[in-house]
Amino acid sequence: MASASCLLTEDQFLCSICLDVFTGPVTTPCGHNFCKNCITEHWNTSVQCRCPICKRLYKTKPELQVNTFISEMAAQFRQSAQQKASSSSSEQQAAKPGEVPCDFCTGTRLKALKSCLVCLASYCKTHLEPHLKVSGLKTHQLIDPVENLNGRMCMKHNQLLQLFCKTDQMYLCILCTTFDHKTHDVVPLKEETKGKKAELGKTEAEVQQMIQKRQLKIQEIKHSVRLSKEDAVRELAEGVQVFTALKASIERSQAELIKTIKEKQITKEKQAEDFMKELEEEIFQLTKARSEVEQLLHSEDHLHLHQRLSFLKAALPAKNWAAIRVQPTSYEGSVARAVAQLEETITQPMKKLFEAELKRVKRYEVQVTLDPDIVHPKPAQSNDKQQVKQDNKCRCVLSKQGISSGRFYFQVQVKKWSSWTLGVVRKSAIMNRDTTLSPRNGYWTICFKWSIGYYGYFAAGTPSVGLSLKKKPEKMGVFVDYEQGVVSFYDVDAAGLIYSFTGCSFTDTLHPFYSPCSNDGVKIHITEKDCVLL
Repeated sequence: MASASCLLTEDQFLCSICLDVFTGPVTTPCGHNFCKNCITEHWNTSVQCRCPICKRLYKTKPELQVNTFISEMAAQFRQSAQQKASSSSSEQQAAKPGEVPCDFCTGTRLKALKSCLVCLASYCKTHLEPHLKVSGLKTHQLIDPVENLNGRMCMKHNQLLQLFCKTDQMYLCILCTTFDHKTHDVVPLKEETKGKKAELGKTEAEVQQMIQKRQLKIQEIKHSVRLSKEDAVRELAEGVQVFTALKASIERSQAELIKTIKEKQITKEKQAEDFMKELEEEIFQLTKARSEVEQLLHSEDHLHLHQRLSFLKAALPAKNWAAIRVQPTSYEGSVARAVAQLEETITQPMKKLFEAELKRVKRYEVQVTLDPDIVHPKPAQSNDKQQVKQDNKCRCVLSKQGISSGRFYFQVQVKKWSSWTLGVVRKSAIMNRDTTLSPRNGYWTICFKWSIGYYGYFAAGTPSVGLSLKKKPEKMGVFVDYEQGVVSFYDVDAAGLIYSFTGCSFTDTLHPFYSPCSNDGVKIHITEKDCVLL
């Protein structure tokens, strides 16, 4: 029996339905062998009774008996195959988590090499051999191993999904076209795949373009970081240089102040010491004179008395000490003068520093036309915080241009206006017709007000911040860094920083804002027509 089995090929011991060694093999009238359960289930689920191999049609289901000869041969082959599988399994790798396992391995399930779309099963190297050798199995479609092969079966007819219905946009089996989709536009899945692949080609191009855009964005971000780093290094260098110079100037001024005060004190102490020495010397002389006078008072030598008295009077100190005063040294104003001198010393380097800063922010300059002469007048809140006076005309102008990211800088001539308000306003704040000028309400502005008995600059807010300027600016510059939350105001001609709003949180578009009237931080009234400007 063993020698006979060696003369048979392996595919003769395998059922062409389950692709495993025969279990209870039966022979059909056409001479083909199958597992009894396999052929019985196949005919029970089929509309017609055909041989799965030669396709012979039987009008009535044939009676099938177990083929004992094939059964014995299959048992021997199964034993031989198990031994062979045991030896080869040691050479193959077990399926790891995430890998597709062989559906026919017992015990340790090996990694599948292929999946069969006809058998709906996955096979390791050993169990794949029938598909590579058996003529009836070579026609099966093999693909790289995949899981859930049952998902490729029609749930209604338990047949392989091989067709695509364009009408209903769904996958079908052969039997589906006989019933529900009989009149629909149905094509083989392979044909539909060609169109999908063309669509995938477009998707691939789009994905590639998206990748390129993101790569460019990475380069843009890297470039921004590099520029930021260069700016940081430059700013640090300039800052260290400036503050080192300031520190040196302060230390020199401090040393000069200390030296001046100490020299004054030493001079005063020397003067007092000289006076005291002179006084002590005169006291000594006067003490001697008094002693001699006492002796003369008790002397009986009249001639000697007359002679010494004239000498004593001539020898007495004649200096009038009543007119001499040693006043405490006054140091009032010494510190103030030293600070003033220090300010003069650092004014020049500070000016150069602000000039450099202004030059940098001007790189973000935008052309914004702000001409309050061409806009309609509107009322503004009076200074006494009472009702709006209709005769108090005030004009405001807002630019249509605005930013919601990045940085921008613009300049405004203010020299011809006796009072003005300048800055930026949040877009949503424009809709509020009556509002107090403050960052809390979406206004970042500084104001200049001139009237009888009052002259001053301030940053509008709650509360407002008074500003001290040495000269009246003629041209103002406004710089906004949206991401950093900074609004800075500059005197362009003096190249000086006037004031900065910092730590701001911008969430809306910002628009340049200008008003040549005394909006002193109380309230401003905006109408719709005033928001459509150049």
